[in-house]
Amino acid sequence: EIAEPLLTNNSGTSTQVNSTEHSNEAMATPAGKYYKLVVASLILFSLIVGYIAAVQPSGAGWRYFSWHPFLMVTGFVGMMGTSAATKKLGGYKNTKMHGIMASLGLFMAFGGLYVIYNNKKMMGKEHLTSTHSIAGIVTMAGCTMAMMAGGIFLHPDFGVDKTNQTIRFAHKWFARSVMFSGWVTCFLGLKHLTSDIFTLALFCLPLLALAPFTLI
Repeated sequence: EIAEPLLTNNSGTSTQVNSTEHSNEAMATPAGKYYKLVVASLILFSLIVGYIAAVQPSGAGWRYFSWHPFLMVTGFVGMMGTSAATKKLGGYKNTKMHGIMASLGLFMAFGGLYVIYNNKKMMGKEHLTSTHSIAGIVTMAGCTMAMMAGGIFLHPDFGVDKTNQTIRFAHKWFARSVMFSGWVTCFLGLKHLTSDIFTLALFCLPLLALAPFTLI
């Protein structure tokens, strides 16, 4: 499911296998059947809930700090969630798109990390003083490891061991676990900003519904 294999014909010329049949089969699975709906839900959720989180506490409005929760939610949920759903379709193109979107999500999260670091520095506050902040650093480190391992070992064009089933299995579940950790960390951060049950439920319930299409 990584790269379209090469076949050699009688004249010795290598040709790439057409992946149309594989793509059609993938779209017939639950992951493929609801793919567009899942992706639209992930993106819409991340933009709406990311903004709601960004303007908490209620009435605070948008400020420099707001970029932190907004980038974290859009990165971990919108981009990484879409990346996971896309990878489930399998195939060469979807695998490459998976890597691009996951990496973009991580870069967005790094932007959110920079914002909170700079914000605390400007306010004269100490770093890494809460469960949320420690979980965030651990999650960011895990996501970076997953991205590097995916790029070095499993990239469909130049991965040094892209057909290794053990590495592929470990990468898949480790990456999903750190993405889930990112979702939990975002929720912990939201709890620091509000105790409103409706707002917290608005974050949790849609993700529970989307989890089977991304995390499982």
